[in-house]
Amino acid sequence: MNIYVDGDACPVKEEAYRVAGRHEVPVVIVANSWMRVPDQGVRLEVVSNGFDAADDWIVEQCGAGDIVITGDIPLADRCLKKGAFVLGPKGEPFTEDNIGTAMVSREMTADMRAMGMLSGGPAPFQKKDRGIFLQELDKAVVRLKRKYKVT
Repeated sequence: MNIYVDGDACPVKEEAYRVAGRHEVPVVIVANSWMRVPDQGVRLEVVSNGFDAADDWIVEQCGAGDIVITGDIPLADRCLKKGAFVLGPKGEPFTEDNIGTAMVSREMTADMRAMGMLSGGPAPFQKKDRGIFLQELDKAVVRLKRKYKVT
């Protein structure tokens, strides 16, 4: 079991480190540039600046029993297809049941922005989002450890 973090814009890296450390699960931060990560249990994988390079690397590595943390809906879809559990930074799991709706919503929002009908982005990240994320990541780790009999 590994936790892969789409790291360039992830607001919950510290929370992921805490949960992973408590459960002794390795974390891989995947980013287009160097960043500081804790020495123990966390590895930084710097990929090229190519379009979707970080996404492609994560998809190549992840599989059943792994957790991917990302707010990138197309990446979430690709990781789900590989059997990974995918969690957004606000604690919302992406599942086979909701990924289609998320993809459609993303496309509609992009189209509306392009037509000038929408401005701005998602709601700002709040303190309560961190708490929800911590709870959901902890539950996911426990559930997957049981399912895959990881000690």
